[in-house]
Amino acid sequence: MFFTIGLEIKREILVGYLSSFRNALLPIVAAIGGMIVPVCIFLSFSSGTPFSGGAAIPMSTDIAFSLGVLALLGSRVPFPLKIFLTTLAVVDDIGGILVIAVGYTEHVDSCYLVWAAVVLFILWLGQYSHIKSKIFYLSLGTVVWYLFFNSGVHSTIAGVPVAFCIPSKPVFTSKTYTEQIRKAIGNLKEENDETLTRRSILSNQQQDWLKQVEFASDKEISPLQKLEDSLHPLVNYLIVPLFAFANAGIFLFDMNPGAIFEGITLTIIVSLVLGKFLGIFCFSWLTVKFRLAPMPEDTTWQMIAGVTFLGGIGFTVSIFIANLAFAGETQSALLDLSKLGIVIGSLISGITGYLTFSKSNTTVHL
Repeated sequence: MFFTIGLEIKREILVGYLSSFRNALLPIVAAIGGMIVPVCIFLSFSSGTPFSGGAAIPMSTDIAFSLGVLALLGSRVPFPLKIFLTTLAVVDDIGGILVIAVGYTEHVDSCYLVWAAVVLFILWLGQYSHIKSKIFYLSLGTVVWYLFFNSGVHSTIAGVPVAFCIPSKPVFTSKTYTEQIRKAIGNLKEENDETLTRRSILSNQQQDWLKQVEFASDKEISPLQKLEDSLHPLVNYLIVPLFAFANAGIFLFDMNPGAIFEGITLTIIVSLVLGKFLGIFCFSWLTVKFRLAPMPEDTTWQMIAGVTFLGGIGFTVSIFIANLAFAGETQSALLDLSKLGIVIGSLISGITGYLTFSKSNTTVHL
């Protein structure tokens, strides 16, 4: 999952919203506000309590679930607003990765980290030397993961530096690709049109021509984009749900229903729903008010308010951080209560965001 996040971050830096500082400033500032305010609310609620170590739990936005809710609104959502939420979630992920790397690493074995740095340097040399083999990067990336795992630094972090070593340039230039395609299509002469319209098995020669087109198209897409495109369905529809189900086990039978309105559960709910909204919306408003960055095109503040509530969906990453913050049998009760707060807070944020946006009278035609 964090490997695909790394791929997204690199693509955004190269050709996405993060490639333009002025365009990227609004979601970056909004994401920072969406991390600072929930953490401050959590700390104010948890001061002097046993669960103060979970302050990082409400700072994350689940990109898959938030965009999933946004997709339910269809064409009413302007494309720039989708980019705004995506970029915000990516920056949010960067913050979450840094917190996991720094805040939840107790013991570090520097020897393993040195070897991991050596392997990463080999991967960087491979990118610099224009090695395009995905097997090369994935196999050495697995080695980096193993070294991170044994170093004491959380192994999921390994996916990000490995992703940054994946080449972003295709094998063929656009000119070479065009020449290859023209050559392959040129073989399909007009006198073969009648033959090609028949529903019959292709001849070996025709099959070779089509393979040339397929080969050229394959080399026109960079390994970075190819991996991101191929891994996205796997991550969004299999890995993320499995990760969520594996980590979201909540034992309701031993819980007091009143726990929702007190302690860590209430703290997380307020931090996710109110903290995320205030942080993202207020920081966005101030950024636009002082003309540091423009509003996304074709959007209103009501639309941004709806998207801001979706930023409070912290399901997958928040649960992951909760598992790190409250590891061990002695803190199992706090872990279960924190998961309950994450689920309820994410549901409230998602439903509120959907309703807020759906009440917007502005319909944007793409």
